[in-house]
Amino acid sequence: MKILKIDHLGIAVSSIDEKKNFWIDAMGLKLLGTETVDAQKVTTAFLPVGESEVELLESTTDDGPVAKYIEKKGEGIQHVAFRVENIEEALAELKEKGIQLIDQVPRRGAGGAKIAFLHPKATSGVLVELCEREST
Repeated sequence: MKILKIDHLGIAVSSIDEKKNFWIDAMGLKLLGTETVDAQKVTTAFLPVGESEVELLESTTDDGPVAKYIEKKGEGIQHVAFRVENIEEALAELKEKGIQLIDQVPRRGAGGAKIAFLHPKATSGVLVELCEREST
């Protein structure tokens, strides 16, 4: 598996509109825009930081994964995403090593990326996302 970089940090928020101002005004980041990913019940907002990004995540439903995360742990860092060269090969390698996966095969994420999550039980409680984008 070839990890290229930390792609983004996913931060669960109750409202992108309410929370984006800290990242824009206080931290000086630029908002690229928002995107709703219906399959994941989430709206995302990406703010670039060098070669990586901060991703704000707002649930679109009361029963979505981000809503459940906030209910259990409060707002904050929900996941760390690593950009990989080939996500299918990365998942096969991790599965061969006995790492518990949430996603056995990649799915579509924000920005058209191929994504897959590793189970936090296998990663010391950290939700790890692998992502592959067309432009690396």
